[in-house]
Amino acid sequence: MRRIVITGVITAIMASLALSGCSHADGSLQRGKASKELDKAMSEYYQVIADCSEEIHSIMVVQHGKVLAEKFFSPDTAHVLHSVSKTFTSTAVGFAISEGLLSLDDKIVDIFPESVPENPSENLKKVTIRNLLTMNSGHATDPTRSVSNGDGDWVKGFMEWPIEYEPGTCYCYNSLGTYVLSAAVQKVSGQKIVDYLDTRLWQPLGIEKPKWLESPAGINTGGWGLYLHTESLAKMGLCLLNGGKYKGKQVIPAKWVAEMSAKQVPCVPSGTNEVKMRENPQDPSTSDWLQGYGYQMWRCRHNAFRADGAYGQYIIVIPEKDAVVAVTAHVGDMQAEINHIWDSILPAL
Repeated sequence: MRRIVITGVITAIMASLALSGCSHADGSLQRGKASKELDKAMSEYYQVIADCSEEIHSIMVVQHGKVLAEKFFSPDTAHVLHSVSKTFTSTAVGFAISEGLLSLDDKIVDIFPESVPENPSENLKKVTIRNLLTMNSGHATDPTRSVSNGDGDWVKGFMEWPIEYEPGTCYCYNSLGTYVLSAAVQKVSGQKIVDYLDTRLWQPLGIEKPKWLESPAGINTGGWGLYLHTESLAKMGLCLLNGGKYKGKQVIPAKWVAEMSAKQVPCVPSGTNEVKMRENPQDPSTSDWLQGYGYQMWRCRHNAFRADGAYGQYIIVIPEKDAVVAVTAHVGDMQAEINHIWDSILPAL
């Protein structure tokens, strides 16, 4: 009887490891063997980017929870993520909402009364956390560069920028809005979001607490400035792919993952706004910037979604293939970069 009990325990443990086995004991993701088709596809991909002289720094392809292909063209150091940072800020907002610290309908003038300008406009009074998450604050242009070059109150600078449209009616990519989200989480939690995420995200995913740039006010920049390794990007992608679960544990609330990765609003590329794009429409069948926007995440073609950063930083989640592709780079044509993934790698998954 004793032998049977012990055997049963061992079997249960092995089964549990098999189910949760997306990482090794040291926290790294498990490696698997790529199919001949994927090996060939990756070789074709490497040749294409070489022919195009694209400066890809790293790529990692994960399918069914295992790394099947990876290549580093530069040293494997923590890479600046630019706007991929936004997805992690959105995750912090999701935790704060789940803990009752914030709500989607909270108005920023109520969260930051000290930063509200004199005689605030009616549009400013209406801006909510939801509007910031969906890039629908009502701004016609992105105030980030102008405001963040100063040493003053960036939240006040955001509020002082003219809000030409009613919040919720016009998409305009707005990195400073993401900074305001970071500031909101810090205000209600008492922690910078890089610290707030430590026990909630970094540790469960086996990621050492990373570097994240701050404003002069000591607030993580939110919309940019986070540094992570490629494998950490893949871990985040795997967690999102599995509805917020990692190693069998619910890390990010499933409801939040569903909302942040779904199409919440129509979207247009950064540098323009929805009203201007109506005058000069583009073809959604050829653009991954016209598929819809969630909470600080873009929808893609092929029913995928992604975290997206300037110069070609990606966490691409492809649910229909149970796959994640993480990329770091320094390229000028980000659509061409993602096209190479769709053309070369996707068919082999």
